[in-house]
Amino acid sequence: MKRIKNTILILGLILLANPSSYSCTVIAVGKNASADGSVIISHTDTGPDSRIFFVPGKSFKKGEMAPIFWGIQDADRPLNDDGKILGYLPQVEQTFGYFQSAYSHMNEYQLGIAESTTNQRKELICTMENGKQIMTIEQAMIFALQRYKKAREAVQFIGDLCSTYGFLPSSGDGSEALVIADTEEAWVFEVFGVGPGWTPESKKPGAIWAAQRLSDDHATMIPNWSIIKEINPKDKANFMVSANYMQEAIDSGWYNPKSGKPFVWQEAYAPIPEEFATSRFWLFYHTFMPNLKEWPDRMLDPSNPYKGKQPYFQYVEPISIYPFSAVPEKKIGVQDIIAFQRSTFEGTIYDMTSYPEWLVPDGKGNYVKSPLATPFPNSEMRKLIKQTYRRLVARYRGHYGMVMQLRGWLPKEIGGVYWVYLDNPYFSPYVPIYSGNQSVAETYNIYDPNKYDEKSARWAIDFVDNLANLRFQDIANDVRAVRDPFEAEMFNKQKAIEDEAMSLYKKDPKLAQEYLTKYSNDKMDRVTEMFLNLRNQIIVKYTNNHE
Repeated sequence: MKRIKNTILILGLILLANPSSYSCTVIAVGKNASADGSVIISHTDTGPDSRIFFVPGKSFKKGEMAPIFWGIQDADRPLNDDGKILGYLPQVEQTFGYFQSAYSHMNEYQLGIAESTTNQRKELICTMENGKQIMTIEQAMIFALQRYKKAREAVQFIGDLCSTYGFLPSSGDGSEALVIADTEEAWVFEVFGVGPGWTPESKKPGAIWAAQRLSDDHATMIPNWSIIKEINPKDKANFMVSANYMQEAIDSGWYNPKSGKPFVWQEAYAPIPEEFATSRFWLFYHTFMPNLKEWPDRMLDPSNPYKGKQPYFQYVEPISIYPFSAVPEKKIGVQDIIAFQRSTFEGTIYDMTSYPEWLVPDGKGNYVKSPLATPFPNSEMRKLIKQTYRRLVARYRGHYGMVMQLRGWLPKEIGGVYWVYLDNPYFSPYVPIYSGNQSVAETYNIYDPNKYDEKSARWAIDFVDNLANLRFQDIANDVRAVRDPFEAEMFNKQKAIEDEAMSLYKKDPKLAQEYLTKYSNDKMDRVTEMFLNLRNQIIVKYTNNHE
């Protein structure tokens, strides 16, 4: 493969102020690009709160006001406490039930949302201290899930919320991107701040935002970076924008309309690519659209994996080579996205187990990969072997994530299902939560990062995740030996489970809801039990008390 010309050396660019906040990978697949005809969206996250719970719909009196919260992502808050109140907006008389975590995912009508913190120019950054902006993206997502059934309506609503109340970053100082989807379509929504000093009294928009519809036969990915490019606001079927979507760039000197060049959203507001984003761009398109064009060479030479490779710095191609979306060469299914979310860039120059420092003598005159070789070395391990951290898709510092199917040919109680994991997707099983479920297993809504709890699924998985560094290569196989059959059984039986739910639905929809709720919660409880057992087995098997 011919190597694309290098253009920008990445040494830590000034736009990225808080790399640890930029940890979400989002994939969206149109209904004609998916294996089963569903709209699929997905999300990996490092938002502090990994508890997942169901919030029922509620009735309100006409004229009531809904609080706007700061602190929804905090893991140390009670489940019924969303944090500090920054303001209010008019409440609706009836809200819909939805599933909440640090970022909320799906409501009872199969409206789904996936989030990825992105980059923005430093001039656009605002805080509670230097402006009157009060609308965080996680709060806007909750309001949308409470009030809307269709993606297009939710996009406009979230955009209006950010413009009216001012977009307030809540993950570092980053901007935000969402995929908002229903059973028929998916939209990519991106929002930037308007900088310090904004007030509602100015009558100016408190955010810059744009949204683009994903073609039904396309798939796309957001790796903590803007992906929207040229915009046609007259094409209302495929674009929605704020009133100032271009003017802010003109006023700031980031775009000259007299230049004769088209206005490119990505170039105006997120112009400098970071390797942590371009590596995931490359992996996505290399995986699902390998023949779309000649992508950069990122693969290790299998005959000599270290020949000509510099593990510490690579040049980055222009971010413009990656399209907004593309037609996948094969239909994409839920398990394909799960495999991608578990990626550690194995076999590529970003593979942290491929470093020469992991090679040890085998006693026969050869060198082999040490069983200690891990794609998730902590900071002290990296210091010891002089290894640079690489941003993988799977992250040991993750909190939760999901892959969601939205299926219009099924009743709303059955059609929406999102497969969730906790902690690190590399180890964690995915379990299904249906849009009609009335609760989430207690093991999945118990987590205090400062207090270990045997009843917490997150703590059980996290314990094994940490133990894995005792002997990573072997322990990873131990986990897969238990997890993979458990996960495969759920996917193999998915149709049968849903057929049974449909039979019950025809008698009474509540019977279907009860059946699916029990099924999902039983699987979640089984995950907790599984990982507590794995913990015990690993401690015994790899104890240093053995000779």
